[in-house]
Amino acid sequence: MPLGTLDRTPPPFFKQGPSALSKLVVFSAIALFLMVADLRFRVTQPVRAALATVLYPVQWAVLQPVLLVGAAGGYVSSLHTAQQNEADAARRLADQAVRSLQVEQLLDENQRLRQLLSMRERTTSQAIGAQVVYDAADPYSRRVVIDRGQTHGVQAGAPVIDESGVLGQVTRVYPLIAEVSLLVDRDQAIPVLDVRSGVRSVAYGEPASDGDGLALRYTLAETDIREGDLLTTSGVDAVYPPGLPVARVTVVERQSGSSFMRIRAEPLARMDGALHVLVLEPAGAPPPEPPTAAPAPAPAAGKVGGKGRTP
Repeated sequence: MPLGTLDRTPPPFFKQGPSALSKLVVFSAIALFLMVADLRFRVTQPVRAALATVLYPVQWAVLQPVLLVGAAGGYVSSLHTAQQNEADAARRLADQAVRSLQVEQLLDENQRLRQLLSMRERTTSQAIGAQVVYDAADPYSRRVVIDRGQTHGVQAGAPVIDESGVLGQVTRVYPLIAEVSLLVDRDQAIPVLDVRSGVRSVAYGEPASDGDGLALRYTLAETDIREGDLLTTSGVDAVYPPGLPVARVTVVERQSGSSFMRIRAEPLARMDGALHVLVLEPAGAPPPEPPTAAPAPAPAAGKVGGKGRTP
C-alpha cells in the first residue's frame, strides 16, 4: 500500500476534547453551585440520609473488629489493674492486721501497767518494777526469771505480784536476774485469809493436768469456807504484806468419812503470760540501819594544850 493512502488521523479514543482549563472552570463552578445550594437549600440532605442508611450496615460490620480489639485490650488492662489492686489491698490488709494486733497488745499492756500501778499504790512496802524475761528451764517446777537481781535491790524471799494479785516469791537471786517460784509450784505455800468469814489457812501449790491451782489442805469439815470466797494474804508469815489478793475458791467438797474438806482455789494472778511485775520488800525485813558517824580522830601522843612536850 502506498504511504500516501494511510489515514494519519488519531482514532476516536485518543481524540482531544475540551481543554483541562475549561474542565477545571466548569467543574469548579458546579462544585461551588452545589455547595451554595446545599448550604442555602439543603438539596443534598435526602441524598446524605439515604447514603447513611445504606452504608450503616457496612460501617457497623467494619467497626466490629475494631470494637472487639478495643474491648479485649480493655478487659486485659482492667484485669491486670484489678489483680494489682487486689494484691495492694491484700498487702495493706496484712499490714493493718499486724498493726491492729500491735495496738491491741499495747492497749492490753497499758491496761495491765495501770492496774499494776494501782496495786503498787495500795501496798505500803517498797516495790521494784521488773519484767519477766523467760520461764525457768526445769520442766518439773513452775518458775520464771525476771530482769532484776542483787544489783537492783532484790532480796531472796521477796513477794512478787502482778496487776491482779500475788504471783509468787523470789527463791534465787543473781547479780542481774532473779528466779521467781510461782504460787502453783508444788514447793510453795502461802498463808491466806478468807475475806468473808475471816478464816485463816495455808494455800499450797497444786499442779494438775486440768489446770494448776492452789489447795487448802487439812481444813476441817466445819470450817466456814464457800465457793467464790476471796482469799488474801494474812500477813502472819512476815513475808507477804497483809491484804494482797491471792485466789478465789472454786471447789469445796466435804468427803464422807473424813474430817477434812477438799478445797481448791484459782490464783488471781496470771500464772501463764505475766509480763510486768512488782517485787515487794518482805514484810518482816529489818529497816535499813542509819549510817553511823565516823569517830573523831584521837589526839597525837605527847601533845598537851596544842603544844608538844618531849618526855
